[in-house]
Amino acid sequence: MPAAPAPRRFAILDMYAGAPNQGLRCLEDMLRGGGPGAAGGGEVTVFATRGRGEVPGLDFDAYFATGGPGSPFEGEGTAWEAAYFEFLDRLLDANRRPGGAPRHLLAICYSFELLCRHFRLAEVTRRRSPSFGVMPVHLTPAGRTDPLFAGLPDPFYAVDNRDWQVVQPSSRALDALGGRVLALEKVRPHVALERAVTAMRLSPEVVGVQFHPEAEPESLLAYFRRPELRRDIVLHHGEAKYADVLAKVADPGLLARTYRTVIPNFLRAALAGRG
Repeated sequence: MPAAPAPRRFAILDMYAGAPNQGLRCLEDMLRGGGPGAAGGGEVTVFATRGRGEVPGLDFDAYFATGGPGSPFEGEGTAWEAAYFEFLDRLLDANRRPGGAPRHLLAICYSFELLCRHFRLAEVTRRRSPSFGVMPVHLTPAGRTDPLFAGLPDPFYAVDNRDWQVVQPSSRALDALGGRVLALEKVRPHVALERAVTAMRLSPEVVGVQFHPEAEPESLLAYFRRPELRRDIVLHHGEAKYADVLAKVADPGLLARTYRTVIPNFLRAALAGRG
């Protein structure tokens, strides 16, 4: 009788530094088998990267770097940021060596902003006003053929919650890595500002997104209905925005479709050929 295959091993680089959040829990649940596309689930190890400078080795089946609060510049000169950047360099260097198993990384929101800073792929700047809600994500020509978004319409919808943005992508830096811009934020014809980048691929194995593909609609709906969170959203964004967020989270054709597609697509590519 053949031996059972070894369980998949997933590494999460936690950038929340202990701040309350839903993103880390949703991601852990999905990877352990509580959500779609986790290839039967697997073992999940969380590394407190922003809190304690912990980073994984290169022996996992797939890697995820989370979102997080605050400025993407607050870690400049710190040991934890240096550890994250050194991990990124090691992972890309390993993927360039012929014959080895590819190491796939999905960087989300805060981690994506850091990734763009480290490789000088674009400018990372503070937004004129925060972006919050379930927003349209518009695909570029490269994004329409990228396997990460296979099965999604253009635009699709995702959770967006950020004070910062990635703008002015560097063609020279992207070309040097073989990267490309995959998606942009919503069209704002009444605003004379550049549309921010919301997804970028650095290599066949490494991709970053500004939105939150791990947002699971049912738990997110319960989270937004908490009285203290409702008060906070209404205070900062208004009653109409709060109602719009609830309606879009509950719409099965919007957020749920993204949750069922983006991370499962990423995992299929990461686990292909690993037995």
